[in-house]
Amino acid sequence: MPKILVVEDNETSREMLARRLDRKGFAVVTAADGEQGYALAQSEPPDLILMDISLPGMDGWQVIELLKAEAATREVPLIILTAHALVNDRARADEIGCKDYFSKPVDFKQLLGTIDRLLMEKKPA
Repeated sequence: MPKILVVEDNETSREMLARRLDRKGFAVVTAADGEQGYALAQSEPPDLILMDISLPGMDGWQVIELLKAEAATREVPLIILTAHALVNDRARADEIGCKDYFSKPVDFKQLLGTIDRLLMEKKPA
């Protein structure tokens, strides 16, 4: 069962996404801020990360840069979920190695398709 780390400060959004992913058969770990998300990515390595950008304390960009700088987490597929979609953000996400970028509200069916595709690509042949 693939493990997905959801880093989202909005409790309602975090819980709703976690429930929907759980119903689709994923093991879900959640974090309410960047520091907690970073710590969980280190202690409970996920198969994929869903990262909000606007987080209290350490923002999503900072967490992503730290994760991409470390060998243990560099290859974990990362999808950005954000309510503050700016043109430059998508380009920045591509530059730092994020696999996709979704503006909120997220189309869950499309997100699920992307998650499935990325997890299939990650599986060893």
